[in-house]
Amino acid sequence: MGLHIVILAAGQGKRMRSALPKVLQPLGGQPLLQHVVTAAAALEPRCIHVVYGHGGERVQAALGMLDVEWTLQERQLGTGHAVSQAMPAIPDGQQVLVLYGDVPLIETATLQQLVGAGAGTTLALLSVVLDDPTGYGRILRTADDQVVGIVEDKDATAEQRRIREANTGLLCAPAHCLRAWLARLGNDNAQGEYYLTDCIGMAAADDVPVVAVHPRSASEVHGINDKLHLAAAERLLQQRHAERLMAAGLTLRDPARFDLRGTLTVGRDSLVDVNCVFEGDVVLGDDVHIGPNCTLRDCSVGNGTHIGANTVIEQATIGAHCHIGPFARLRPETQIADQAKIGNFVETKKISLGHGSKINHLSYVGDAQVGADVNIGAGVITCNYDGAHKHVTEIGDRAFIGSDVQLVAPVTVGEGATIGAGSTITESAPAGQLTLSRARQTSISDWQRPTKK
Repeated sequence: MGLHIVILAAGQGKRMRSALPKVLQPLGGQPLLQHVVTAAAALEPRCIHVVYGHGGERVQAALGMLDVEWTLQERQLGTGHAVSQAMPAIPDGQQVLVLYGDVPLIETATLQQLVGAGAGTTLALLSVVLDDPTGYGRILRTADDQVVGIVEDKDATAEQRRIREANTGLLCAPAHCLRAWLARLGNDNAQGEYYLTDCIGMAAADDVPVVAVHPRSASEVHGINDKLHLAAAERLLQQRHAERLMAAGLTLRDPARFDLRGTLTVGRDSLVDVNCVFEGDVVLGDDVHIGPNCTLRDCSVGNGTHIGANTVIEQATIGAHCHIGPFARLRPETQIADQAKIGNFVETKKISLGHGSKINHLSYVGDAQVGADVNIGAGVITCNYDGAHKHVTEIGDRAFIGSDVQLVAPVTVGEGATIGAGSTITESAPAGQLTLSRARQTSISDWQRPTKK
């Protein structure tokens, strides 16, 4: 029996107070819907059907890379109506797993459990016991604990509202059974909608076994309807990331002040201080130390490297035993070799910095090839842009660039060359020689500083 997954993602999300469709709201750096599709895809289904509605063009444009079939629900008439829009593409003899685009924290292991419980002719639903189930449908059971139906919160009696076992909306059922139940749905309820949950009572009436399974944690079924829910989900997701990374050996100074918006791979004995943000794909080697308030995006950091506080690194490769920052900014295509140093208030872009080289203070080096054991002083600028084109600066091994030097590209500094402080270099500097360009210093002995009258 093959598996088809239907993800309901047609809701408008009015309570978000946002022009962005609800399923595109960001969670951990990804749209809500993408989290659900990722968990679903791990089950290797025959097909994932996404039922979309409000903002459909934006949803498809933002998530066009997903391997899903898009199904339009033109009118939002309830969850049962939404599932029925996808059913024509699902053959009998298949299992159907129903998920929700605004329940992004569901884990693949829980879905596997739900699908396993729904094998054969069984209908399996996911329920959760909550201290306060207000707003959720309640699971109705017989005296011998058999599930016989679900009543929505707005349709429940006062006694039914005291039931703490709540429906999450997630279920798995045989396609031919689900198709028949959906065809029999009515909308005689407080909302005037076709409830998917009514299928539970139909299954019980048809003597189809109904089994309720439970997630490992109630946080997995945390639904998102507004920005408060979204913020709560963000912290739940980050807690999950933090626990996984600490189990892998990463030291987090404070797991509550850590944000991962992508993937983070860590070696042994690495440490991350507070308020750090990791985006895209980031790889940390062994014994890497990241100071507080840093942002790392799509980069790798070699063994034993220390990143100082308030440093921003984007699309860069950093070697082993380097020192970066504090207050440094490494922009895309920066490549730092082993044992190099980037100091405070240094910005780099599209450079390669050789083994053991140093840019210690207050400098900008862009579009440059810098050799090994080079020292670049404070206030050095590679003038790489002429207003129309970018040009390259080449600096040979063991060169020494004095403070407050402008290297006007394209220009080459030879191996072992020294550039005197305060120079503007517009032509190639020979290897092994001192090159400088300064106006002659003059002192005027009888000069008087102006004073106010």
